[in-house]
Amino acid sequence: MSGESSIAPTPAKTVAAGRRRFHPAAWVPTLYTAEGLPFVMVNVVSVLMYKSLGLRDSEIAFFTSLVTIPWAMKPLWGPLVEMFRTKKAFVLATELGGGVCFGLLALSLHLPAWFAWTLIFFGLIAINSAVHDTAADGIYVTVLSPKQQAQYVGWQGAFYNVGKILSQGGFVWVAGFLEKRYGPVVAWTLVMSAFGMLMAALSLWHLRFLPTGGRAKPISTAQTARTFLDVLVTFFHKKYILWGILFLVLYRFAEGQAIKIVPLFMRAARDHGGLGLTTEDIGLLYGVFPPIVFILGSIAAGYFTAGRGLRRSLLALCAAFNIPFAVYLFLSLVQPVGLPNITVLVSLEYFGYGFGFVGLQLFMMQQIAPGPYRTAHYAFATSLMNIGFLIPASMSGFLSDTLGYQKFFMWVMLATIPSFLISWLVPFRDVSSETQPGAVRLE
Repeated sequence: MSGESSIAPTPAKTVAAGRRRFHPAAWVPTLYTAEGLPFVMVNVVSVLMYKSLGLRDSEIAFFTSLVTIPWAMKPLWGPLVEMFRTKKAFVLATELGGGVCFGLLALSLHLPAWFAWTLIFFGLIAINSAVHDTAADGIYVTVLSPKQQAQYVGWQGAFYNVGKILSQGGFVWVAGFLEKRYGPVVAWTLVMSAFGMLMAALSLWHLRFLPTGGRAKPISTAQTARTFLDVLVTFFHKKYILWGILFLVLYRFAEGQAIKIVPLFMRAARDHGGLGLTTEDIGLLYGVFPPIVFILGSIAAGYFTAGRGLRRSLLALCAAFNIPFAVYLFLSLVQPVGLPNITVLVSLEYFGYGFGFVGLQLFMMQQIAPGPYRTAHYAFATSLMNIGFLIPASMSGFLSDTLGYQKFFMWVMLATIPSFLISWLVPFRDVSSETQPGAVRLE
């Protein structure tokens, strides 16, 4: 960067300066906000956009799940991030590229084949975001010590879901406000354009404050292939890896059922079993209290788990994650009137969700990632986690159309059982002798 001395500092001074310059508080919150924003936009906000534009629930759930496949392909991105340039370079490129794609998506809403084009751009955004997530998580697990990972995991989860405050709350409220005045096409054009500008602004922040996460050494194509094979082989040679995979796939099984349908259920007319809320109502609902209590739940779980250890905490985290989905069953049975009442109940669910999601994050960091390829193996883990989310999410629209909202949410509660079983049974491996991140390597 301009203004830096051409004289290389000593290693001790480099580390000391890097710690002052790249303190986790300067980049963990914004990095995970940038990671959460596109994910929520593609997975949740797109659902509301397509609902406003007149698509059926089954179509919305299926196609908005289909475009999330890149998050389930992280094993392809992990080795690339390990082998080429710096992880910071990938973060900057994908944040800026994602911003451009959101701008093009906004313009595509005015095309005759708008549905096909918006799906294409959502898919490109998902690819950008999946590579970004891999590089961002690589920086996190490489730069921070295991103790720091536990300390900051609550903040990581909290600011990942600040993306929900901005996208599922603020941006949706703006879209609802504009829909009433200019119609859904103009409203969502403006919202997607603004979102693209926000992503570009985050890339400028990270240009200044984000650590590199280590610089890859140039290697040949043959070495690349051997490295990829070694990444794959060492992943599946980890002790208890099949149990770990089963845990990653099943922990979010009930959530995958619910997450696509909840906003559609809230938008659906009351005589069709829904709550009859407007887009603007949903923006208000998700814009304040649920995200705040999610953050509180995430932070509380981070300190709760740091004190007790993951093994002793996991079943409690699983219960906090799954039991509050009963809120939506209650809402479907009672159909309460009044946004404040609904907000209180949804906030209870969000606190449990924030508390319980920490268990999944720490399991990936502490049981799956440790070893010589921390970034790539963490990417494998998040890929498997997303497969566990993608499959039930893609089916959820057809199930809710067939069962109706009440019976569907009854099914969601039954779908929590696999998560409890695997959290109870999964064995833990001793990773104390494996490669752990040491001093920060600065480039």
